[in-house]
Amino acid sequence: MRAVVLEQFGGSLTLSEIKKPVAGAGEVLVRVAASGVNPLDTKIRAGQADHARTHLPAVLGMDLAGVVEDTGPDVRDFAPGDEVYGLTGGVGDLQGSLAEYAAVDARLLAHKPSSLDMREAAALPLVVITAWEGLVDRARVQAGQQVLVHGGAGGIGQMAVQLARARGADVFATGSARSLETIEGFGATAIDYTTTAVDDYVSRYTGGEGFDIVFDTVGGSTLEASFTAARTYTGHVLSSLGWGTHSLAPLSFRGATYSGVFTLLPMLTGRGRDHHGDILREAAGLADGGALTPVVDPRRFSLTNVADAHEVVANRTARGKVVVDINP
Repeated sequence: MRAVVLEQFGGSLTLSEIKKPVAGAGEVLVRVAASGVNPLDTKIRAGQADHARTHLPAVLGMDLAGVVEDTGPDVRDFAPGDEVYGLTGGVGDLQGSLAEYAAVDARLLAHKPSSLDMREAAALPLVVITAWEGLVDRARVQAGQQVLVHGGAGGIGQMAVQLARARGADVFATGSARSLETIEGFGATAIDYTTTAVDDYVSRYTGGEGFDIVFDTVGGSTLEASFTAARTYTGHVLSSLGWGTHSLAPLSFRGATYSGVFTLLPMLTGRGRDHHGDILREAAGLADGGALTPVVDPRRFSLTNVADAHEVVANRTARGKVVVDINP
């Protein structure tokens, strides 16, 4: 089969002929229709993502959507011809989705939302699982809460906004001037972080009390700002980029709590993979009900120009999730 292979970090992506995989016990062989491209993919390629533990040579690509071609022993939930999607590889020793076929752990898959095409479905897995693990698993978001999402126009941010709204929360999201319209389009109150100080929007929207949940998808100084925006005693700060050194004093003085989200953990350790499948099944229901809508960049890429897709993502010029067509 054809696949895009990374031989060395910082090197080029090579379109190669490699052996077509076979579905082993508990695995599903998927004919890949589309592969989503995430910022993490570009960091892995550049050798800037040690936490992904990618073994070279590697086929990158974490998100996929496609059609089941075969199933291995002990697989009961899928059959040939099923349309599926999932966060399935591209990290550790797991083959990624930039290939015509992938043999993946069935626990990481779910049936594709019927209302979405393959490209739209391939845009969802990483971002929706990350948003779910933060808002639902960690913070237990519920109706009536005030939720602040930092980076509300980004991939994870868009999912976090929509998921929180679907569960009845009152949602606010930060962004730059050019992203405010996008944020408002998903039903959140948009906040221009370049012109509005944290204390000002905390005062304006929460009466100075702080937000029940603050989801940081940006990291760095934005995480620091999140600590000062949380509600006293009951506030909960989440971050999908909670790395580096940070002072917890502002959070501690509020008696609030913090949770980190590391979405790759089940793929890297083998533990908790069933839950990823569960999340994707729930997300499919929300998508089919109109509560989750992925935004896909209109440009088209294939296995022959994956490097161009990576460049769009790395340069932050995408207008939605970048998706590579594999077997369209």
